[in-house]
Amino acid sequence: MASPVHGSPGALWPWATALLLALGVERALALPEICTQCPGSVQNFSQVAVYCKQTSELTLRARCCLNQKGAILGLDLQNCSLKNPGPDFPQARTAVIIDLQANPLKDNLTNTFHGFTQLQTLILPQDVICPGGINAWVHITSYVDSQVCQGQKDLCNSTGNPEMCPENGSCAPAGPGLLQCVCEDGFHGYKCMRQGSFSLLMFFGILGSTTLSISILLWGTQRRKAKTS
Repeated sequence: MASPVHGSPGALWPWATALLLALGVERALALPEICTQCPGSVQNFSQVAVYCKQTSELTLRARCCLNQKGAILGLDLQNCSLKNPGPDFPQARTAVIIDLQANPLKDNLTNTFHGFTQLQTLILPQDVICPGGINAWVHITSYVDSQVCQGQKDLCNSTGNPEMCPENGSCAPAGPGLLQCVCEDGFHGYKCMRQGSFSLLMFFGILGSTTLSISILLWGTQRRKAKTS
């Protein structure tokens, strides 16, 4: 039986397989750390799994539901013995649904969810209050072993205080129960009172010249001390 001719599909197949395996390993290494913070994978009965399987473009990997660009849309860290979500938790700011039930979490989590503006469903242990409280969510439902916060409210539309932001700033959501004032285009600085773009060149120029002056002064002082000693 003749051996495959060099360059034929049969000869290229091992190379193609190796390339696919290498790409698979690379994708696995690129998985956000928060997805592997807790051992195991998302269970089939999890609300995160149900959400992820509703759209064919989404994929379950470890503890995360990812879109085609690798952004986290769902995160399931239930029953992971967590006292707090951990330093990698901000990687899930794009999440729509997060499950943290069955964890010994501390009660106040408001600042933990800073930047989670897309979050619509948050499942917590029964004794943990939804971040922002009743003013931050459309529905809060308590169960025997969990509490579900649903429908994040936009506080900028419900605050009723037009003077909350300065004249050249506008209100923007910053997560459950949180908001921030963002300067309009062309304004920056304290209370958005400075007009024009912020000059990075001037900032680093002043910083550099100041650092250089202090360095020369210290060098001269140390040299004088060395001569007198």
